[in-house]
Amino acid sequence: MKRFDIALIPGDGIGREVVPAGQKILDVTGEVHGGFQFRYKSYPWSCAYYLKHGRMMPDDGLQRIGDSDAIFLGAVGFPGVADHVSLWGLLIPIRRGFQQYACVRPVKLLPGVRSPLAGRGPEDIDFIVVRENNEGEYSNMGGRLHTGTPHELAT
Repeated sequence: MKRFDIALIPGDGIGREVVPAGQKILDVTGEVHGGFQFRYKSYPWSCAYYLKHGRMMPDDGLQRIGDSDAIFLGAVGFPGVADHVSLWGLLIPIRRGFQQYACVRPVKLLPGVRSPLAGRGPEDIDFIVVRENNEGEYSNMGGRLHTGTPHELAT
């Protein structure tokens, strides 16, 4: 049976709720569709981790999760920890380190779910928003991105 290694980073707040729920969904998907299962390894990296250790993840954090088949990250953010700390200390290193440049957000109108789009059905709304995930506002203006790789970019 095919097995996928998933690095879990629940993070803070709602992430600590949605990641365990997502694990259940993944496990059921593997059972129902057969032929694969998941092995999980959880990492405590979060703003709470930052308050205790002075950083969002250890220096070798990317290496620790690098052999995983996927990274399942919940949410980060915590009162008392500035947003730029979690952004530049965890999110951007993961996005850049693994070239996760696209933020893909599917949009569907689901049957039986109330919506401000009165008179429309699921057949009327089905699109995907793709947002660039590590340049633009996340570029840290000026310098080089992906230095030393075939994807190196100077701004």
